[in-house]
Amino acid sequence: MEYKGPSAYDEEFFFNRFLSRRNRADSPNNTMEHPAFIKLLGEVGQKKILDLGCGDARFGVELLKKGCSSYEGVEGSRNMAEQAAESLNGLKGRVFHSYLEEWNYPSAHYDLIVSRMSFHYIEKLEPIFEQIHQALRDNGRFIFSVQHPVLTSSQASAVQSPRRTNWIVDDYFDGGKRVEPWIEEQVVKYHRTLEDYFKVIKASGFTIEDISECAPKRGQLTNEGEYQRRMRIPLFLIIACHK
Repeated sequence: MEYKGPSAYDEEFFFNRFLSRRNRADSPNNTMEHPAFIKLLGEVGQKKILDLGCGDARFGVELLKKGCSSYEGVEGSRNMAEQAAESLNGLKGRVFHSYLEEWNYPSAHYDLIVSRMSFHYIEKLEPIFEQIHQALRDNGRFIFSVQHPVLTSSQASAVQSPRRTNWIVDDYFDGGKRVEPWIEEQVVKYHRTLEDYFKVIKASGFTIEDISECAPKRGQLTNEGEYQRRMRIPLFLIIACHK
């Protein structure tokens, strides 16, 4: 069975295995993507923030602790939305259970919109990016991360050992649907080139400020062997834009 969007997270086995993997200290999301995202994010004090595909909202808790004035998350998975509500209990944050494609984006409401590792699950980004643009106040910022295009291009590497030491990059310019074997399920993702992301951003009215491919840092990884392994290929792409 193929799972699209956030639907895989509503399968209990997948959901529990994902949280165990995602929240471990040595996860690449924590050691590589998170520090790079925080660096591009800058100060969040007194900002109204929207988080698209917020997952369990641990990031929302972090942003609230950093002083943002309000935090709202949108999450398509029922399991994740419930976990997010639990994480935000007692804080100035709330979560909406909705697919990103279906949510009613308020106009000129947010100072900052973020999304971490969600957009590669979505087939059509153009309508969402246009709604993100109108949901931001003037000079508002939009920062998102995705799985790096060199990884989404081909799923041949995903059938190898989880600790693989080589990767296959193929069919790079052939965008569209990919099916990845992940946590014992078949998960649908959508491949886009770096140029594709740039064109969608530009067409939606944004200006790109900066990008990061989340290069590893020795002090953030568990050992030298893991550092050398992660130096071989980019796992993540982060793009920071403004309205």
